[in-house]
Parts: sequence; structure tokens; C-alpha cells
Amino acid sequence: MEKEVECIGGPHLVGRREDLIEAKRSFRTLEGKDILVIYHQGVFYALDFHCYHAGGPLQNGDIEELDGKLCIVCPKHKYKITLAKGESLYKATNPRAPNPMPKWYSKGVKQRVHTVTEINKDIYVTLSKEPGWVESDYYQGEKGKIERERAEAKEKDDAASVTTD
Repeated sequence: MEKEVECIGGPHLVGRREDLIEAKRSFRTLEGKDILVIYHQGVFYALDFHCYHAGGPLQNGDIEELDGKLCIVCPKHKYKITLAKGESLYKATNPRAPNPMPKWYSKGVKQRVHTVTEINKDIYVTLSKEPGWVESDYYQGEKGKIERERAEAKEKDDAASVTTD
């Protein structure tokens, strides 16, 4: 029996094109990192699975177009993250403007995104090699995983106490 060896650095096979299109969103662990693969409007995207803000899973987040950019909205705290670059967007009003109108601003790249390629109807993800720290990196590390587990346990405890009250 041959053992499948995961290639370090990628590209990593994440599935057949038609299967990923049907699924729309898929969770994969590549080189110990949790990745979300999304198919939306004819394009594949890959980004860190856990939101940079508090580690919430992005898999069930709505996808919206904001200021001409496709974004996933974190279901936990409604943070908006662009699918293409991982920028966090927020809407604000400049009170010093003569006619203050709300508009979208970027907080910069907060969520690590990864490269998706297609070869012979197979979809591959190459993990980002962008240097430097991106905030979603925290939830890929050991401390972030522990914090996520602690938060999930607290949410379960809080939900249990509400049902028993």
C-alpha cells in the first residue's frame, strides 16, 4: 500500500472541480493550516478558515459585494473580509466632511488568502508565502487553537445555562 505524502509548499490537490462547485464551500487542512475553499460566481477562492478577529469559522458566512469587492461576512461578529485580498472592510462617516456620507474603508490585509489553480479539472491550493504577520495567522497557531476551543466551550456553557434558566 502506497502512502500519500503531502507536498510541503504545495500546490495541494483539494478536489475535483465539479465536486467543489457543487459543495460551494469546503474545509481542508493543508500543512497543518485550516483553509476554506470557496466557489462563487465562477471563481475559486482560498483563505484561512478562521476569522482574524476572534477565530470564528467563516464557512457559513454570507458573501456580499461591498464597494465593488466580494466579501465574506463572518457569522460571529459580522466582520467583512474581501475574498480576493483578505482586506477587512468597514463602513464609516467622516464627520469633518462638508456632507458626511458613509463609505467603505479598508483596515488592510487581515486574513491570509491562498492561490487557487486548476489543472485538468482538479483544483489545487498553494499556501501563501507572503512574508510577515497577518492577523489570521494567530488562529492557525497553537495559542489560537487553544483560545478557539476555550471560546467554543464557553459558548456551549452559556447556551446550556440559558436553556436551564
